[in-house]
Amino acid sequence: MVVSPKIAPSMLSSDFANLAAEANRMIDLGANWLHMDIMDGYTLTALPLDSFLLPSYRHFVPNLTIGAPVIESLRKHTNAYLDCHLMVTNPMDYVEHMAKAGASGFTFHVEVAKENWQQLVEKIKSAGMRPAVALKPGTPVELVYPLVEGTTPVEMVLVMTVEPGFGGQKFMPNMMGKVRALRHKYPTLDIQVDGGLGPSTIDTAAAAGANCIVAGSSVFGAPKPGDVISLLRTSVEKAQPTT
Repeated sequence: MVVSPKIAPSMLSSDFANLAAEANRMIDLGANWLHMDIMDGYTLTALPLDSFLLPSYRHFVPNLTIGAPVIESLRKHTNAYLDCHLMVTNPMDYVEHMAKAGASGFTFHVEVAKENWQQLVEKIKSAGMRPAVALKPGTPVELVYPLVEGTTPVEMVLVMTVEPGFGGQKFMPNMMGKVRALRHKYPTLDIQVDGGLGPSTIDTAAAAGANCIVAGSSVFGAPKPGDVISLLRTSVEKAQPTT
């Protein structure tokens, strides 16, 4: 089965002083989505980084980025699909705010959803957003299977290929086993990868089965960002099965 490529420049790497212009530039250059990173921030001494299951009272990542007000402001300047990745401890608290702000997709982390994930997915869907789930490098891929197979399933799985929290990290090729497992089990599922994606790593990700590609530094730091977007799309298309 063929899944369509969706190239999503990560706006975390854009010029925040010119966010609307940067967003429209990416769409004009051929991007399908705009990837928006929403992070809640924590102190570096507060969290054991070797654990993939986080206590509910702690924040999720060591960085603080944008929130619903920025999404709302950007929405006034673009009709693009805003692919919002919520790296937060309590995603349920963000659903109504993100929907009102104009988010198109809402990706939460399986590490924090725990027992109320079905309620969360239903709330995201009812709010008019596309539900998706993400998993950190240290999280077993099997934890997302029930969410893909639920009564109200998620519509995309994001496999983090770096530790969430900061841009510019190196791609982790050993995460491709998760992508391959997901593609084998769910042939038509949107599978997203985020972290270190660019011309030197896209073929590895595409061959494993990823079709939704988040790329930040490699796009915004390129002399010709449109050429990078085109290259990412072509790689995904070439990796698609021919029969």
